[in-house]
Amino acid sequence: MPAEQAIHEHSVDLVVVGSGAAGLAAAATAAVLGASVVVLEKTALIGGTSALSGGEIWIPGSRQAREAGLADGPESVETYLRTLLGERFDAQRTRAFLQSAPEALAWLEQHTQLRYALMPRSADYHSNLPGASLGGRSLAVLPFDGRRLAANDFARLRPPLRNALILGGISVCTRLDLPHLLAAGRVPASAWHALGLIGRGWRDRLAGHARGTRVTNGNALVARLLATLRERGVDVRTQARARTLLIEGDAVCGLEYEQAGGVHRVRARRGVVLASGGCSADVQARRRHFPHVRAGLDHVALPPEGNDGDAFALTAPLDLAVPDPLGRPAAWAPVSLVPQAGSEGAPFPHFSDKGRPGILAVGPDGGRFVNESLSYHEFVTAMLARGFDHAWLVADHRALRRYGLGAVRPFPSPLGHHVRSGYLQRGDTLSWLESALGLPSGSLQATVARFNEAAALGEDREFLRGQSVFERRYGDPQHGPNPALGPLATPPYYAIRVLPGDIGTFLGLPTDGAARVVDARGAATRGLYAAGNAAASLFGGHYPSAGITLGPALTFGWLAARHALGHGDEPSASVDSRSSPRHDCATHPIA
Repeated sequence: MPAEQAIHEHSVDLVVVGSGAAGLAAAATAAVLGASVVVLEKTALIGGTSALSGGEIWIPGSRQAREAGLADGPESVETYLRTLLGERFDAQRTRAFLQSAPEALAWLEQHTQLRYALMPRSADYHSNLPGASLGGRSLAVLPFDGRRLAANDFARLRPPLRNALILGGISVCTRLDLPHLLAAGRVPASAWHALGLIGRGWRDRLAGHARGTRVTNGNALVARLLATLRERGVDVRTQARARTLLIEGDAVCGLEYEQAGGVHRVRARRGVVLASGGCSADVQARRRHFPHVRAGLDHVALPPEGNDGDAFALTAPLDLAVPDPLGRPAAWAPVSLVPQAGSEGAPFPHFSDKGRPGILAVGPDGGRFVNESLSYHEFVTAMLARGFDHAWLVADHRALRRYGLGAVRPFPSPLGHHVRSGYLQRGDTLSWLESALGLPSGSLQATVARFNEAAALGEDREFLRGQSVFERRYGDPQHGPNPALGPLATPPYYAIRVLPGDIGTFLGLPTDGAARVVDARGAATRGLYAAGNAAASLFGGHYPSAGITLGPALTFGWLAARHALGHGDEPSASVDSRSSPRHDCATHPIA
């Protein structure tokens, strides 16, 4: 920093770095409790990876589950996680999460605009394990009317992935809208629902909005918390990059950040919350922590450009031991690239289509390599274990038109433009398709023949597809004898190329049950907290269920703010910063 450059100083109770679910939850909690807060977002858009997500949260024991009679005790959840995670099970943080998560959600719903509804049939992804739930632990955020935000805030809300929108700008709610879109060609009520979405979207465009104002999924989560912050007068600064932590003695008491070409020093009387996301965009971190990258195999990263490891950079001078999830450094999903004019292609994550009847996956050798009905995380884990840089999702005509595949929508949506662009490969016979995909001669034909024989019996002896409740529920309940397994028997045949995709890293700072950053000796760093993907994943490289990233993000963001403000057990209590213990910032950075 040049000696003559002026530093602009100000002070607040709590500084939050990052504007995803964890950061906004921490900021909203602190603001409701009467603290002054500033949120620093390094990019021009608000929401981070959370805004691109499905917005689902995993909160065992929620009020919604109890009211539906689906509540289960923390003992069964702990049994499930211990069985799945093995030696990676973190008892202290897990128990803090299980104890606090239902209260955190209830408190946020009471004091902010956050609203969630139960997903009663959303089974844990490893539903055959002891302690797994067959429904009641995952919740979906309710849609939000973006017109309730100021125009400049709606413009700064990070939009969903391009392929998550229909007709160029209409947001689709995974829980409420997607089932209707899948059935629009067969069920009149679903057709009317789809037409209603389209009509609302076109009205928004005619009113001058760049996209539909009915926001859903992760966009709704971010918008609801952002609206709360605006009600409370919280300062949310974009294009503000944190660059150096400040410390006095053994306490972090603020930071320096850059914005609009100037340097600012903000003193944090009560603490700093790092919620700056993961390190998907950090080239060095990818090489260091991703075994397949070191071996010469790369992947598609879906998180936005701001996920370049700021939490690591800011805490580099501290004596921290960053947990390594043993070769599972990220949450995975297979991703296809939809051709776009002037770009390499827009990514489309495949979460559930791969496990429907009449669809299978093959590797570059033309053979199956995985149970296609497993979670998206396990699907890509299997790809990487085999050293595959790509795979193919293959479907027959009936399955494609009934369920869709990737960015190809079900009937009556047209598909010709996807064939012409090369996104969707088509062959009148399996032999033709096999040749178009460059697979070894006869490999796909032999694979489909074996698959069809198993599908006719409803029993996949090779990969046991459709044997768990989770797998059957993500199939087609109207198809039998196995809802997840159906033959490819109706030509023509189609295929889409999928790549390994990173939807968020599991790497992060070590923390305790109060979201405090801990050093290599396990001691908490005073005044420093981490939540969301800036903190090490609670689940040791595994993906137990829908919403396991955002559920802990909201919970530990809430816990961080409460702990920093010295908040007790009474939710209605507030903090008076004038009489609270303070850390007077030193004028020098950590060295």
